[in-house]
Amino acid sequence: MENASKALIIAGAILLSILIISLGIMIFNQASGVVNNNAMTEVEVNSFNQKFEQYMGQKVRGANVNALVQAVNTNNMANNDDESKQVTIESSIITETSAGSKTYNKGASTGKTYKVEVPADGHTTGGLISKITISE
Repeated sequence: MENASKALIIAGAILLSILIISLGIMIFNQASGVVNNNAMTEVEVNSFNQKFEQYMGQKVRGANVNALVQAVNTNNMANNDDESKQVTIESSIITETSAGSKTYNKGASTGKTYKVEVPADGHTTGGLISKITISE
């Protein structure tokens, strides 16, 4: 009888140990999933790109080009700490406020039309727009 009670106590201790270890592994996996999940979903990528795609086209008015410049400036200031969300503008009419700052001066004439597009190398590996070209 004494051996049977000791066997039950040992079996209970083993089951309790397995339960505690399993709980620890489950908590660790959930926490590491939260830390490593900094990739954007497809919806988030589309939402990010939509802010700029509405200004794309062959004959975009100067006022819309200036609005695009403002949207890029706002985006770059809001995402100053995340280099993957920075957008650059390449154009002869739009200039940076200071070298390497990724903030731009509005320079499009409201009476003209411009070609605004994302070049072939204008997306990040995650699909975010990273470069916009503006030409007359």
